[in-house]
Parts: sequence; structure tokens; C-alpha cells
Amino acid sequence: REPKMAAEEKALAPGARKIDAGSIAKPFRENIRKQVQELKDAGIEAPLLVGLLANTDPAARKYAEWTGKACTNDGIRYELRTIDDPIDVEAALRDANDDPRVHGIIVYYPIFGQVESFSGEGQDDYLRDTVSYKCDVEGLCHEYRSNLYRNIRYVDFPTNTKKCVLPCTALSVVKILESVPSCYDETKPISRRMEGKTVTIINRSEIVGRPLAAMLSNDGADVY
Repeated sequence: REPKMAAEEKALAPGARKIDAGSIAKPFRENIRKQVQELKDAGIEAPLLVGLLANTDPAARKYAEWTGKACTNDGIRYELRTIDDPIDVEAALRDANDDPRVHGIIVYYPIFGQVESFSGEGQDDYLRDTVSYKCDVEGLCHEYRSNLYRNIRYVDFPTNTKKCVLPCTALSVVKILESVPSCYDETKPISRRMEGKTVTIINRSEIVGRPLAAMLSNDGADVY
């Protein structure tokens, strides 16, 4: 054990445990690299992820930078499309949806913030629902959110060979919990592995809190 990590753990409250998210993510990223390499070995180009950036928010720009670095490390092609006028984002988004070369789309928010759309919801929410489920890598479009809240886990019922994409930040929390002993009972069937657990979530956003609550509830937990 590294001295630094041991010292940090000594400073934690009794019963607390420090979790290294990087080590949890490692096998998933290795699997991605393996699959991308198999595509390349078969003469197929690596998947292309397109990022749409239409603001000067430092956090969004940093997120776009991290996305590019992660894609490079995992062998995925990444193309950042910068849009000067936010009003043009929808057109750029629909162009990416219809482009057969594009396999995934990520939009960096906020763009309009809380400005309402003609549908009555926030304009940014409208843009999230405009992303095709075939290209949505964040699991936030209407198709995936609707399936999540109804505990529908596949997009191709009844063959059930293609899993729904889950909201990525909430999913990362689930994967962390799965790594913690006693959180998930792997001996039970899927949808029952958190039976008997009570979870309190202090967040109501459609990006993290609500999806995470639904995912844990779908796994059998009592969520508040």
C-alpha cells in the first residue's frame, strides 16, 4: 500500500473507506480498447464521437477537453464542433444525428440554461431529447429516460440483445457501489440485488439524482 494512501485512510472517519474510481473504471476502459482494436483489425474505423460546444463556460470547455483525452486514450475518434450561436445548435445536432459517420453525440451544457422552449420545458432539456437514441452516449434522451423510469432495460424487446444506455454519471455511482462489499448481493437475480437496502439521495436533477434514484430502486433498494 502506498504511504500516501495509508495516511489518507487514517484521516477518514471510523467506518469510512476511500474509493479509487480510476481502478473501478479500468476494466471497463480496457474492454473498450479491446473492442476498438478488434474493429481496427477487421478493417473498420474506430467509432466517432462528436462533441457540440456552444458556450464559453469554463467547466464545459474543460469537460470537452477531458472527453477528447479519454477518447484518444481508448482509441475512439473524437471531433469537437464549436458553434458560435446557440440558436444553431439544434441544426448541428440534427445534422450529426443524420450523419452515418457519427456513432455518438455529446452536447456540452449549459447552452440556454433555464430559457424555456416552445414545449414549455427548458431549451437545454429540449436539446437533450433531440439527440437520437442511436447516438446518445449519455443516456439522457427521452427514449432512454422513459425506459429507465419504467425499468425497461433493452431497446429491442422481445429479443433483448441491445441494452439501453443509462445516464452516465448515475451509472458511475452504481458501479462504485457495486465495488463496495455488502452493497450489492451478486447471488440474487438482477433487479433484486439491493433488496433490504435503504438509500437517501440528496439531489433531484434529471442528470444525476432522479436517474440514480430510479436505477437503485430498479435494483430493489428503498430510495428516499
